[in-house]
Amino acid sequence: MDLVEVLPNRLHMLRFPIGQAYLWQDGEALTLIDAGHAGSAEGIEEAIRSLGRAPERLERIVLTHCHRDHVGAAGELAARWGAQVLAHRLDAPVIRGELPVPEPVLLDWEVPLYAHGLTVPEAPPTPVDREVEDGDALGFGDGAYVVHAPGHTDGSIGIHLPRHGVLFTGDCVAAVGPVMLGVFNVDRARAIETFHRLAALAPSIACFGHGDPLTVDTAAALTGAAAETPV
Repeated sequence: MDLVEVLPNRLHMLRFPIGQAYLWQDGEALTLIDAGHAGSAEGIEEAIRSLGRAPERLERIVLTHCHRDHVGAAGELAARWGAQVLAHRLDAPVIRGELPVPEPVLLDWEVPLYAHGLTVPEAPPTPVDREVEDGDALGFGDGAYVVHAPGHTDGSIGIHLPRHGVLFTGDCVAAVGPVMLGVFNVDRARAIETFHRLAALAPSIACFGHGDPLTVDTAAALTGAAAETPV
């Protein structure tokens, strides 16, 4: 796992072999956005300690959606350190193991990528302490808000920190190469609508579930990519 600084003393990316998570710092208090795959807890804890922070100060884990590469270590981390797990109410039953993971409608070129993604360990059922909705305040980042972002999954969310100009897109948007619509969507039309909604927030920093964060000309890149995405 690689640890990459995005904003000094505030935001780091934790990059796994497939996918990534983000660690936000409010002084000593910590928030994790997504949690990597099952088995990642120890590496995440080591990354936290390497920053001079204590894992027991992990207050919340916000899950952008229900896929295994994003939720896998959330339950173990929460059990160890008492962090709250938050997710949208539509994906929470999947994360808890009460409903199956929804099958995406794959484009032809996505099929081999999807098969590769399934090599990540399956996520164990994970308790969700708080189910969130569009517009809910999350209690960190000087004001962090849920942006319901359906299309990738029904309960996908973005997380917007307007005072810092930061937007976490989950897998709704990707930057593996150029900025693009995220892959493996259950509803492509809704995913494109979400892409436009997220771009309209005009962030200065966009943090994706896959691909390096965008920190330069971010708003223009998102708007342009959304406009060029075919229906």
